[in-house]
Order: sequence, then C-alpha cells, then structure tokens
Amino acid sequence: MRFSNFIYLTITLAITAFCQGCDSVNDERIPNMPVNISISNAGLWNTYGVAGFGSYRNFTLSPRQPASFPYSSKSATGFGGVLLIEGIDPFLGNTAAPLAYDLACPVERSPEIKVTINSEYMAVCPVCQSIYDVTMQRGAPIGGPAATGKYKYALKTYTCLSSTEGGYFITN
Repeated sequence: MRFSNFIYLTITLAITAFCQGCDSVNDERIPNMPVNISISNAGLWNTYGVAGFGSYRNFTLSPRQPASFPYSSKSATGFGGVLLIEGIDPFLGNTAAPLAYDLACPVERSPEIKVTINSEYMAVCPVCQSIYDVTMQRGAPIGGPAATGKYKYALKTYTCLSSTEGGYFITN
C-alpha cells in the first residue's frame, strides 16, 4: 500500500508542476546582452534620470538616446535598448523606484521593434499590440499576444543599483 501511495503522490506532484509551468511568465525570451549605464551622480541623475510616477527615458547607443548623454566606451544598452521608468517595485515595496527594462518586445524578439509608453504608463508593442505593466507589475504582460498566447512573455528586467553619489547604475 505504501508503494502505491508513493506512486500516486509522485504522479500528482509531476502533473501539478507541469500545469504550473503552463501559466508561468517568461521574462528571459530576450537574449542576454550587456547592460551598463552609469547615471551615478546627482547631477547626471537630475538631468537624465526619472522623477515622478510614470516619468521615463529611453537609452540606446544606436541611434544615440538621449543624444547628449555621456556614454563611455564601457556603456551598453542591452538587446533593444533600455527603458528607465519610475514606478512601484512590488518586490522591495518601494513606492517611488527607478525600474529598467529592455525596450525589445519579447513576442517579436527583434532589437528593432521597441515598446513605447502610452498615456496610462503602459509599454505597448507597435507591431503585436502586446501591453506590459512597467510601473507596478515589473513588466508583466496584461494584454495582447504576450498575455493571451500559449506562452506568457514579460519584458526583460534590468537592475537599478543606487550609488553613493546620488544616482543609479543600470546593469544586468
């Protein structure tokens, strides 16, 4: 009797694990590319950072955005560029936190197809019309093929590390 209970439990756990995988969200669809943006001091942060819920800025090397940003030879902007936006970090509980994502839509998976921010502070893909919550749900899909397809795709997230000089480093 014990052996049959063991088999039943093993099969139940395997099915549960398989079904949970069906509903999971994949935020690793975009290839890993280096990210290194230094907005490390207060002066740079006040000029190129974000302040206020929903304020955002795009960072790309080609074309150069922001045009006057002091990129260095060590700077890198990921696969499709970096979206920096102020929002709420649900993992840390910060109500005013800089959040960073790759600009490339994970459904389209092309560095040329970049999400844009709409009037509701959501990131939207101009091609597939997927919608991502970038201010409160860490880039989770909330509409379009990224949310309703067989696989769920979130925007790739990057880390914003505070510096001792009053700014942030964006990295992966």
